[in-house]
Amino acid sequence: MALFGGNKKNYSTITVKKRDVPDGLWMKCPSCSEIVYKEEVSANLEVCTKCGHHFTLPRQARLDLLSDKGSFEEWAADIKSTDPLGFTGRQSYVEKLEANQKKTGWDDAVTVGGCTLNGRKIGLGVMDFSFLGASMGSVVGERITCLIERCTKEGRPVLLVCASGGARMYEGLLSLMQMAKTSAALARHAEAGLPFIPILTHPTMAGVMASFATLGDLIVAEPEALIGFAGARVIKDTSQQELPEGFQRSEFLQEHGLIDKVIPRSEMREKMSLILDYLCDD
Repeated sequence: MALFGGNKKNYSTITVKKRDVPDGLWMKCPSCSEIVYKEEVSANLEVCTKCGHHFTLPRQARLDLLSDKGSFEEWAADIKSTDPLGFTGRQSYVEKLEANQKKTGWDDAVTVGGCTLNGRKIGLGVMDFSFLGASMGSVVGERITCLIERCTKEGRPVLLVCASGGARMYEGLLSLMQMAKTSAALARHAEAGLPFIPILTHPTMAGVMASFATLGDLIVAEPEALIGFAGARVIKDTSQQELPEGFQRSEFLQEHGLIDKVIPRSEMREKMSLILDYLCDD
């Protein structure tokens, strides 16, 4: 007998045929939780069409965004990573390099070269977080130094898109030395009266943030980029204090004077060209 009397109703089951939808057509935005069409996001420079969240922009797309079509010429491409310490672990350094080269199609975490931006000759570098977290090893430091020194010699301003998780642990002290080397090159570039503008993207941390990423004549960043030296947990454990919400994001840092300007990706090319017009003598 049913608990509340009467006979239990029989409910019919309706089978709905699942539509065949190819994988990878849609993606969920981590900011607004909306499901967005992936091709629309890609066409919008990897920015969410609903809320403006900035996804990671591939390296080649960065190069295309900040250079005139067909004008980019890669420099220092012959400088390759080696294994100076013979690092071993769950994977050797050589194996790590080979895996990331295969995954990304690039030979290291930064590409540098010369190009024009709206007709103006500039030096351009792009760091790529997808390659070993854009960690700064000897090759990354040397390529960036070559970019700066050649631009100093040729009288070019430098734009450098920064992204990194820090020093490349596989190279030990050699990695930390890149902070001083790149900073010294920028000092000579500044003495020549030439502009340097770092563009901080998500994330820009640790040794990169503590060296060339904060040595610009003007420091700009993309919206909501994670920017800082140590992680929030380390800072909280060290200071034993509650930290302000979003204290390592672009907007907070602009409000407190570390970042000069937060620029949406869709405006980056136009604004960089305008800023260089103001900063350059010609």
